[in-house]
Amino acid sequence: MTSNRNESKATGPESPTRRAVLATMGALPVLAAATPAATASGAPSTLAAVVINPSAARQTIRGFGGMNHTVWISDLTAAQRDTAFGNGEGQLGFSVLRIPVHENRANWSREVATARRAIEHGATVIASPWNPPSHMVETFVRGSQTDARRLRYDMYGAYAQHLNDFYVFMRDNGVNLYAISVQNEPDYAHDWTWWTPTEMIRFLRENAGSIGTRIIAPESFQYVKSFSDPILNDAGAMANLDILGAHLYGTPYGNFPYPLFRERGAGKELWMTEVYYPNSSDSADLWPQALDVGEHIHRALVDAEFQAYVWWYIRRAYGPMREDGRISKRGASMAHFSKFVRPGHVRIDATSSPQSNVYTSAFRGSGSQVVIVAINKGTASVSQSFTLQNNTSTRVSSWVTDANRTLASQAAISVSNGTFTGQLPARSVTTFVTA
Repeated sequence: MTSNRNESKATGPESPTRRAVLATMGALPVLAAATPAATASGAPSTLAAVVINPSAARQTIRGFGGMNHTVWISDLTAAQRDTAFGNGEGQLGFSVLRIPVHENRANWSREVATARRAIEHGATVIASPWNPPSHMVETFVRGSQTDARRLRYDMYGAYAQHLNDFYVFMRDNGVNLYAISVQNEPDYAHDWTWWTPTEMIRFLRENAGSIGTRIIAPESFQYVKSFSDPILNDAGAMANLDILGAHLYGTPYGNFPYPLFRERGAGKELWMTEVYYPNSSDSADLWPQALDVGEHIHRALVDAEFQAYVWWYIRRAYGPMREDGRISKRGASMAHFSKFVRPGHVRIDATSSPQSNVYTSAFRGSGSQVVIVAINKGTASVSQSFTLQNNTSTRVSSWVTDANRTLASQAAISVSNGTFTGQLPARSVTTFVTA
């Protein structure tokens, strides 16, 4: 993500380079098919059944969350921490917090308060560096950039110690980091430190093993496979990698699946560690634009099989929490996942798109509980049938967000022989939870 010279870190415009990249988001492929239409009587149309198989397990979900960066913008307030990481009414239910590893150790303590409160709410905390300490960095010529930065080759061991020192500092201050990254966006580092795949492989092989927590890499800006492929193909690097992290800025949906990770990534986790979507220029309360966030999460979980989905700033005009501390419409789209699909839930097989503009995903919780998130991007409401295989649930609770409602609770629905029918209003996201 960009530094505080760009809008995402302050109030100025996006950099021209990033604007050009993010413009591709508006050109993501859309299926050319008719949207669901109402019947002649005005009743909602009926779609093919969504078949859910709780015994067909996919990935284990680690959580949903966002970034807090107290140097580039102010820290979350005490009330905002609870809104972000609490899971009551009017709260986001986030279960992942991402924080920076500041190059200046004097700033480390600034990240403690929010991280400690997130952990008190049961969240997982991860950390990413943008730069090593200045004495570890040298400049070099990279294309037209004459002042590009990289980690000095004789400082790899010292840099590993720097990352471990941050881990120890946070641990000693009540924050047990789940994982730490080698570098934020090493392939989009015009304002921070560049790495090549070869350099990152060397660090992973020779130095990452000395760090006391899990290791994330490479956090490519656009989930660029040419950066992560060499890591997956290097046994020594993989021995010290725990989480393959990626960002999804402008990544087309067709590039979400990663066959090589499925082949080589056994025992490793796959996290989406940063994104904002679809842009950082519009209000997070625009509807139905905010519904695009729901589809983006759906595809990240179903198509890419990510185990975590982490937004950029938690509190921002374009983020899940508005500057006034209230949940935005984009935040509500996230909360339909984060409040109900909790860490440890397992995604299970479900019909992912029973009709164009309708997207469904399902997750197995404790016992026989099943959570279903259904997104209707069409302009008409639909009556959707769900079939739960080998499930004895008798009742379904649900919550809906559309143009006029935000995470609104609805009347319970009866389940008969594993089947129930839910109403999906036009341009809405609905979460169903079985009991």
